[in-house]
Amino acid sequence: MTDPRRAAAHRRARQALLDYTDDEPDQQRLREEFLAVLSAHDDALSRTGRPDHLTASALVLSPDADRVLLDLHRKVGRWLQFGGHVELGDPDLAGTALREAREESGIDALSLVSTRPVRLDRHPAPCSPGRARDHLDVQFVAVASPDARPRASAESHDVRWFPVRALPEPTDDSVRVLVAAAVTQVRQASG
Repeated sequence: MTDPRRAAAHRRARQALLDYTDDEPDQQRLREEFLAVLSAHDDALSRTGRPDHLTASALVLSPDADRVLLDLHRKVGRWLQFGGHVELGDPDLAGTALREAREESGIDALSLVSTRPVRLDRHPAPCSPGRARDHLDVQFVAVASPDARPRASAESHDVRWFPVRALPEPTDDSVRVLVAAAVTQVRQASG
C-alpha cells in the first residue's frame, strides 16, 4: 500500500476491530472475517473494494434511550440506521459513522457514546449490485440533543423518531438487535 493515508486508515480500522469485544460467537466470527478482509485487500475501506468492503454506521438514540431515529433508506426501502462508505478524510471508522449520521439525519448536534463499535453486521451491498458482494458494517451509537430536528437527505424517503419498543415496518432483525445493543450501551454510559 503506497498511499500513507490509506495505510493509516487501514491501521486505525484494524485497531477498532481489535478493540471490539463481544461474547456472541457470531460477533466473534464477523470480527475475524472483517480483519481477514482488511489484511487481504488494500481497497477494503473503499466503495470499490471487491468482493466485500467495510462501511460504518451509527444508530441515533435520544439521551434517555427511549427513542431511536431511523432512516427510510431510498435504495433499500427499509428503516435503517445511518451509515455508509469510508472517505479518505475520515479520521477513523467512528468518524465515518458520525459523519454519515450527521449528513443523513440533518442533525449536526450528534455525539458518539463510544468510539468502540457496539456491533458488527454483514449484509448485501446495495451500492454496487453484481459487483460488490457485501458491506462489512462496523456499527456505533450516537446520541442526539433533546431538541434535535431531523431532516431527510437525498438518500432517504423519510427520517423519523420511533419508540425503541415500537420499531416501524419494514425493518429487519439486524436493526432490532442493534437497537437493543445501543440502548444497553447508552444506559450503561449514563448511569
